[in-house]
Amino acid sequence: MKNNPLKNVSRLIFAAALLTTLIGCQSTQNASHKTEAKNKQPNIIVIMVDDLGYSDLGSFGGEIETPHLDSLAEDGLRMTQFYNSARCCPSRVSLLTGLHPQQAGIGNMLIDRGFPGYRGVIADHCVMVPQLLREANYFTAVSGKWHVNVPGPMSRGVDAYYGFKNMRAHSEDSWDEGAFIRLPEGEDKRSYKPGTFYATDAITDHAIDFLAEARERKQPCFLYMAYNAPHFPLHAPKELIDKYQKTYEKGWDKIREQRYQRMQKMGLVSKHWPLTPRSIVLPNRISDAQGLSNTRVPAWDSLDEERRIDLARRMATYAAMVDSIDQNIGRMIDDLEKAGELDNTLILFFSDNGASGEHVPFGFDIPPGENKFNKVPILNTGKALDNMGQAGTYMGYGTGWACASNTPLSFYKRYVHEGGISTPFIAHWPKGIRRSGEIDRQPAHITDIMATCVDISGANYPRQFNGNKILPMEGLSLMPIFKGEKAPPRTLCFDHENTRAVRQGKWKLVKLREEAWELYDMEQDRVEMNNLAKKHPQRVEEMAAIWKVWAKRCQVLPGPIFPKSIPAPPGKQ
Repeated sequence: MKNNPLKNVSRLIFAAALLTTLIGCQSTQNASHKTEAKNKQPNIIVIMVDDLGYSDLGSFGGEIETPHLDSLAEDGLRMTQFYNSARCCPSRVSLLTGLHPQQAGIGNMLIDRGFPGYRGVIADHCVMVPQLLREANYFTAVSGKWHVNVPGPMSRGVDAYYGFKNMRAHSEDSWDEGAFIRLPEGEDKRSYKPGTFYATDAITDHAIDFLAEARERKQPCFLYMAYNAPHFPLHAPKELIDKYQKTYEKGWDKIREQRYQRMQKMGLVSKHWPLTPRSIVLPNRISDAQGLSNTRVPAWDSLDEERRIDLARRMATYAAMVDSIDQNIGRMIDDLEKAGELDNTLILFFSDNGASGEHVPFGFDIPPGENKFNKVPILNTGKALDNMGQAGTYMGYGTGWACASNTPLSFYKRYVHEGGISTPFIAHWPKGIRRSGEIDRQPAHITDIMATCVDISGANYPRQFNGNKILPMEGLSLMPIFKGEKAPPRTLCFDHENTRAVRQGKWKLVKLREEAWELYDMEQDRVEMNNLAKKHPQRVEEMAAIWKVWAKRCQVLPGPIFPKSIPAPPGKQ
């Protein structure tokens, strides 16, 4: 029978309309699943780390020592398909508002790009988690990185804040106490003896103080802990860096293989999924200048010894930052246990995006006194090698180690292939989650945090707030998943800097800016190696139409055009 083009158009319109209906119904689904607030509301602690790779934690296959997080995973729930919004502030605004980044006005970074979804400031039609939970009798606190522009947290329902003084900053020097502020002004702020301040410790110190303040007030606590680690500049105590130096001198190839094998044994990845090739070096001004754009990360054994030692030191510093996060989370767990509050505290742990591949395999450095945009790869030797990660240094670990951190997924931060939007996710709440040690493989999204907080706190999500009409939540409560139930079918869409994706059931449609759409079967090929677009052109067409309807509804379109991307690498044709 001849193909009828009018029938195809009708099918696309129907699919798009169906998506709009399904998304519009999500707030109704949330209401139907709403959990009655307990007599005693639980504490809610949301821990978001910065640029953590998918396989860095011990409980997700990594060699970094993370016993406290691993214990939370063992007693709680791991989710293997929890998605973020691919980058720092887009993920943060999605977490806090329950909306997609462009809906909330921060579709890219904190820059006004002249389109409604890309103003770089939070839109008036948003309400934040702390604002709603404060109305539900919670003491609300934030400790760490804000990074969703001004006005800051004190105008967004937060009772107590300790963190970056610069509300627009994506990173700060972890050794610089002066970069951090306590709000409201006049409240107690810890002081540190010269040479003892370290950001991860200080963020935790104040978080523990905030938990104590909630107890004094006899209120449940909503605590958002936003560690700047392990985002660059990579900084960590020297003794912790030394602990990992020999581990990483074996190189990224062996580390990737070992992680992949552990992940298979742990049931985190399918044995049908191959280990991806070493990653592509994405085009940027540094990789262009070095002649490395669109090449693959080199084999570890092809590098000279001095370069290998320098690179091992970079990864050792990164690992030390993750180790320090875990130690500090251990301190917080001890505090909750001593107060008798751990059993009725929901702890959620995840990352804002995948590991950072900035900018070339050899990492980057910013020499003292240089502009922060003057990133160049430096080969550190002698005393400079020993000083890496200490005060006065500024470095990143590069594409090669980012590829290892995201084992076995494709690409990394800023891209919406799995390595950019997938995070290790741990949920722990003995009184509310009866799935001790289980692994859940259902897709979920960072917008679900708002819906979950509203659900378990007994808060009300408003249609209007402070005189503004508020958009409905995009996410769904995670409580059905926590109970072991099957989540309702949903379609998830993504966009960051014109990289685009749609996740529908087992299928994922994804593209690199102006390149052709790629189609993958996530059950058989979550590593995105076997592109099925040519075998299923109708599915590609239908899912692309769904993405376009979502993009127009969520202010992704119209939007800015970002620089040209890489060509499709071998294995993705």
